[in-house]
Amino acid sequence: MRHFGHIAPETRERLFHQEPCAFTADSPARLLSAGLGATLYSPATRPRLAADIVKQTGSGVVSMVLCLEDSIADEDVPAGEENLVRQFAELDAVSARTGAEPPLLFVRVRTPDQIPDLVRRLGASVRLLSGFVLPKFTEERGVPFLEALSAAETACGRRLFAMPVLESPELLYRESRVETLEGIARAVGKYRDRVLALRLGVTDFCSSYGLRRAPDMTAYDVQIVASVIGDVVNMLGRADGSGFTVTGPVWEYFRVPERVFKPQLRSSPFLEVRAVGLREKLIEHAMDGLLREISLDQANGLLGKTCIHPSHVLPVHALSVVSHEEFSDAADILRPDSDGGGVLRSAYTNKMNEVKPHRAWAERTLLRAEVFGVANEDVGFVDLLTAGVTG
Repeated sequence: MRHFGHIAPETRERLFHQEPCAFTADSPARLLSAGLGATLYSPATRPRLAADIVKQTGSGVVSMVLCLEDSIADEDVPAGEENLVRQFAELDAVSARTGAEPPLLFVRVRTPDQIPDLVRRLGASVRLLSGFVLPKFTEERGVPFLEALSAAETACGRRLFAMPVLESPELLYRESRVETLEGIARAVGKYRDRVLALRLGVTDFCSSYGLRRAPDMTAYDVQIVASVIGDVVNMLGRADGSGFTVTGPVWEYFRVPERVFKPQLRSSPFLEVRAVGLREKLIEHAMDGLLREISLDQANGLLGKTCIHPSHVLPVHALSVVSHEEFSDAADILRPDSDGGGVLRSAYTNKMNEVKPHRAWAERTLLRAEVFGVANEDVGFVDLLTAGVTG
């Protein structure tokens, strides 16, 4: 699989200075965590789940979560588990017949004992499973999940990753936040090789205070949520080798019936590539707010995003592509003859690149460039959006 692999090779050649790399579920963890992109959630009860996965793969999705937790009712859990096992077997048969590789697949469970039970019931089709999403993660609640995952991995002989969801009230409340973060750090640190990414459950954060951000707002406009994101990145997303990939919060909207504020997308980038209709469609479906939130995610150290609608996938991936300017700056900073530090003038002659302070940024940028590619010099996110829409 590869990002933008669903569009024609000649189109990719026009768009990319460096194309996104190909990877598989067995690729190194550093590559997979950076390349999760828009992780699309789907209830595990969907009757045509296998067909849905195949369809979304053809539209550019590279990671999915099949949910047995909040997206389905309590009484539907047994049926959801049965459907999941059945759909995995069907997907395995399709994959064997066509040679097509499904996206990275994760199951969001409710309890630790579901992990070894599902791995056992999946049988041979467990080869399609990349891991589990662990809800409401704290040290106390999370360690049993991680122990169950480790045992299941040993039993099936396949590498399985964990993606803990940080969404508990203890993490939100100021008086318990630092202690909770320290506990989470201990838990995930012990299982570092199996924790692929940490996911933020902002909807649960908002529910603790009876809040819901409007489509004109981002998570960063809700100050109590923004403060949690900042503290999570501060303690768990550091670039000194101790941190983890932290993914962005879910965007809840598909269509906006009425607006309070002006649209947040400038007209000029769309006029330049004759994509005014695309701009209008994005605004109609609240995508201007999503695009702004993705940009703020990246500015605040987050990579990738939880998505609950297929239309959100392309915007996340388009804004994850490294611009030619970013790539040029990062490559200059990491040149072998720059090890001694100092300041370099950007090749774009519009900024300074300070080698030591910007080094960690440059390393992260080149990793993102590896999985999402580098745009050609004259290509912007509107070009990528347009190409992705038209295929």
